[in-house]
Amino acid sequence: MCGIVGYIGTKKAVPVLINGLLSLEYRGYDSAGLAVLNHSSALKIVKDMGRVKNLQNNPELDSLDGSLGIAHTRWATRGAPSKNNSHPHTDNSETFTVVHNGIIENYDELKSFLADNGYTLHTETDTEIIPNLIHYYYSKNSESGILSAVSNALKKLEGSFAIEVISPLLKDTIIVAKKDSPVVIGVGEGENYVASDIPAILSYTRKFYFLEDFEIAELTSDSVKFYDFDLNSINKEIKDIEWDAVASEKNGYDDYMLKEIFEQPTAIRETIGTAFASDDKINLPLDGLDFSKFNKMYIIACGTAMHAGLATKYIFEKFAKFQCEVDMASEFRYRDPLIDEHTLCIFISQSGETADTIAALKLAKDHGSTTISIVNVIGSSITRLSDYVLYTHAGPEIAVASTKAYTCQVTLLSILAMYIAENKGLSNIDGFNELKSDIIALPEKVKSALELSDSIKELAKQNYTKKDMFYIGRITDYAICMEGSLKLKEISYIHSEAYAAGELKHGTIALIEDGTSVIGVITNPQISSKTLSNLDEVVTRGANIILVTNQDVDVSSTNIEENSIIRIPKCSPLVSPVIAVVPLQLFAYHTAKFKELDVDKPRNLAKSVTVE
Repeated sequence: MCGIVGYIGTKKAVPVLINGLLSLEYRGYDSAGLAVLNHSSALKIVKDMGRVKNLQNNPELDSLDGSLGIAHTRWATRGAPSKNNSHPHTDNSETFTVVHNGIIENYDELKSFLADNGYTLHTETDTEIIPNLIHYYYSKNSESGILSAVSNALKKLEGSFAIEVISPLLKDTIIVAKKDSPVVIGVGEGENYVASDIPAILSYTRKFYFLEDFEIAELTSDSVKFYDFDLNSINKEIKDIEWDAVASEKNGYDDYMLKEIFEQPTAIRETIGTAFASDDKINLPLDGLDFSKFNKMYIIACGTAMHAGLATKYIFEKFAKFQCEVDMASEFRYRDPLIDEHTLCIFISQSGETADTIAALKLAKDHGSTTISIVNVIGSSITRLSDYVLYTHAGPEIAVASTKAYTCQVTLLSILAMYIAENKGLSNIDGFNELKSDIIALPEKVKSALELSDSIKELAKQNYTKKDMFYIGRITDYAICMEGSLKLKEISYIHSEAYAAGELKHGTIALIEDGTSVIGVITNPQISSKTLSNLDEVVTRGANIILVTNQDVDVSSTNIEENSIIRIPKCSPLVSPVIAVVPLQLFAYHTAKFKELDVDKPRNLAKSVTVE
């Protein structure tokens, strides 16, 4: 979950590399570094602890005038955050320099191998293995060339990696390779770029190659050549990316997260797109897929994306009439699930590069299951592995804590459930047309929920010093609570937990004491009185309540104060997760701001989880 950047061309490399690192800092921010091959052919490495701005302000960069370089921003896996452990890393002779995103799982074995052959490792990282292994193979057979040495080294690596390699022996070349970690190559006029993610270089080019697993790219300023790990030549198609580079900037907002929260009406409108056509049939690019052959479905994802699955499970069961299980990708991939050709598996990932989700997807395909992926990033690994892909079109999401990606995922999953119902001839089920109307109205209703930001900020001010907070709700409201609780944990570092309201008396109510803050969510009229009774139970034990609701709940007989009720627009309980989560996003955001924390880059977290 680190970020890598590379540049080769006619411009000074350092500004390009720094700009790329700043764009990728959501992938890692405990250290940063770069290596540039100067015009004198001297290779210079500069690295620093902490944020990219520390590297940016390092006076050593002034001496780097070269037009070829690689860079890295780190999210530590093996080896503690330190200047010594930060990338780039070199071999013992400083012939080869490497930056790396991923984990080398056979590190101990390769470390012993290198030690037996006279190599000494000077850091705690697994990355240092790679340049030394390249040097080993090059020293054994230099006549075969550096590309051959890189290929031989890659074949020895187990785990995940996206790497860039440069050397004074290759004065005009960057070598790039990948397995299970993302990397894109941007093509310009007389210059080429490398990055972990599109936004890092989107301001320079809209033309991209997407490297697949077990592929190598050889970049010069005016060419890109592709090979497999056996160095057989590969032809690849260049793709145009339509994202607006400005969309990845803050546009006057204090933080990316706040910008992305307020982008949700527009993002959801883009997700809905042309799904609802004039002939009243739902349009999705799933032509030829007969859903009647499936007897079961799984929704598989991690973190926030999994919460989107939990929030929509009930729509698939009610309208599509599927037995629907929602599973964590990290569990699914190891538990020998009962899936076959009659199973539909839906995978959700904002980045399309989530390691556990990719592994679960491969497992499903091995069992003959049909796979559909809900993804935001065009051309990402999951999109290339899936049988079918549905894009959320949420636009670049930079803040580590996901907001607009989540609401777009819930929206698209809801549309998919209705599409399947139509495909199976079930569109006559009560509530189908009403749900369609509610989905179309989501952008405006989310916009109304955003207007509550100031009152939510006041509630955050009253609660930001709390050490613990709890969220309770039932059915879809419980799924909303899980996502709201995660947002608070991620960016405010307050311990928070979500509980099914009906389970309170089965143990968790023991945690409630005088002054405990509890957030309740009530959006389902069928069980609103039940959840309200549960809130009464915690109030009786001294809890302070914040209530998010779109129901006409009567709190006159309770101790819940009217000014602690957040009233959101009414909608079907099945799509209420899209609207009701917005106040919880804002509450987490304002709480973290009162604590003077970095909401975009919370500690220990990175945006795209590309390693286990």
